[in-house]
Amino acid sequence: MENLQEFMLLFRMEPSNEEPTAEQLQEMGQQWGTFIGTIAMQGKLVSTHQLGFEGVQVNHDHQTHDGFVMANQQMIAGNMVLKAESIEVATEWAKKCPILFMGGTVEVRNVIPMN
Repeated sequence: MENLQEFMLLFRMEPSNEEPTAEQLQEMGQQWGTFIGTIAMQGKLVSTHQLGFEGVQVNHDHQTHDGFVMANQQMIAGNMVLKAESIEVATEWAKKCPILFMGGTVEVRNVIPMN
């Protein structure tokens, strides 16, 4: 039996004011469907989420600010949790992520279970 660990892929990209065309949206949808579907068909997909553009930040003093965190001019656009044998294997999956073709980045992190 495989000894699989969970890893989170964090998808980051620069926000854009340009609206994609219907053709671009369809192509992106197909690319994401193939990427996620391939992982799911192997029984290694735990979850995946696309994040919206509305957000609120809550500080340690409970003050709130509308918006989301930007780091290096990028925002977190979504995430995926998958099962893999090692961080190296999870990284190979990340290299196939469609967000890379859109100029984004993928951060691969191990997930530590909360007991």
